Order: sequence, then C-alpha cells, then structure tokens
Amino acid sequence: MYTGKISIGLTYTGNEAKHLNYVNWLKGSDNIEVIRLSVEDNNLEKLFAADAIVLSGGIDAHPKNYGSSITSYPNAPEKFNEERDDFETAIFKTAVQQQLPVLAICRGMQLVNCILGGDLIQDLGEEKNELHRLTDKGKKHSILIEPGSLLYHITQTEKDTADSAHHQCINHLGKDLLINARSDDGMIEGIEWADKEGKAFFLGVQWHPERMYLQQLDTSTLSKNIREYFLKETINNKLK
Repeated sequence: MYTGKISIGLTYTGNEAKHLNYVNWLKGSDNIEVIRLSVEDNNLEKLFAADAIVLSGGIDAHPKNYGSSITSYPNAPEKFNEERDDFETAIFKTAVQQQLPVLAICRGMQLVNCILGGDLIQDLGEEKNELHRLTDKGKKHSILIEPGSLLYHITQTEKDTADSAHHQCINHLGKDLLINARSDDGMIEGIEWADKEGKAFFLGVQWHPERMYLQQLDTSTLSKNIREYFLKETINNKLK
C-alpha cells in the first residue's frame, strides 16, 4: 500500500466556501496536499509540483471559447473571467502533455470540451433549469451511465443520483471524447477519452461530487467511488 504524500492541483472556483468543499473532499483522511491554482495568484508553475489536476466549477466560460459572439443570454454572468479561462486552458493542455490525471467538474468539464473543439448549449431553458440549475438546496437527479465506459468501471452501476448545479451543458462533443453519462432528461453529464491508450486518466462530470454530502449522497458511487479511483490513478501514475 502506498503511504507517501500525493499533491493535487486544484483550480480556484472563485468562492472560498466552495473551494473548501473541493479541498475537504479530496483530502478526506488521507495524506494529500491540495495546491491552489488560480489566475489571481498567477501560479501556473505550481502545476509542476502536482501529481494530478482537478478543474473546478464556477461561472460560465466566455463564449469565445466555443466560437460564439453571443454574450447576452439567459442566466449569463454579469462579468466573464476570460483570464481564468486562459489560465485553466493552459493548465489542461500542460497536464495532458505531462501525462497527469485530470478530473474536470461542472465548468471544468465544459471548458475541456471547448478546448477540444466542442461547444455548449448556452442555457438549458426554463423547464430543464428546474432540474439542473443551482438552488440553495441543490438539485438531485438521476445519472444514466453507459455500460462499458470508464465511468461504469468506476461506479459499477448504470444509474445513480447526483447533485447538480448548472444551466449550460455540452452541445457538440469535442475531439477524442466519449459520452459516458446523461441525465434522465438527456443532458450530457459525463465525458472521458474515447481512446485511452497512452493517455493518463481523464474524467469529466457535470455534477458536483465534492458537495454531495449536502444531499446525504457522499457515499454515492458518483462521489465516493470517483474520489477513490482518481486517487488510485494518481498514485499509480506517480509510481510509474
């Protein structure tokens, strides 16, 4: 059993309380250092001290990331953070080059899809936002998992419940990606590499595994199993 310390680079979500949810979830009771990576700290070089990367959630990526000039749409942020988009794009590209495991959550998954040439539905619309968009209590809904996918291998189930907080979703899939999960109303909820040969671990999820404890879902396969598998892949990759 590996007993050394591992370091995980975590992009700053823009909110201290939300950032702490990620930190606590990743650390658990294990010997894990979480390195905050943020455009505010201008510390891209700290990526090279990390054994794996987590791209966190937050405000919408600027539409220019998916070739759109439309910045006024329902539930758009008052102000985009283009510097964060560029910073995290550099993090993802460098992580792939360095063969580091990557877990991309909510906005993080959407940004990866855009980096790889995909685009987004800018707003789900009033009806679908009732199921997916953030409220004080969160939004629980079912996740349907593709048999044979990496996510299925991790969770060992074709259906589970997640805590959701988004008003956008993937539209056209980026290059080299595979859809591994959808919500019960058809939204893309998970992605992974289509061809995993020669690549480090990558998983993108639209839900929030780091805060599922708020819905008493912290033992769900969509939270507990993902954390454990991500850490296992990080250790294995470190020991190569």
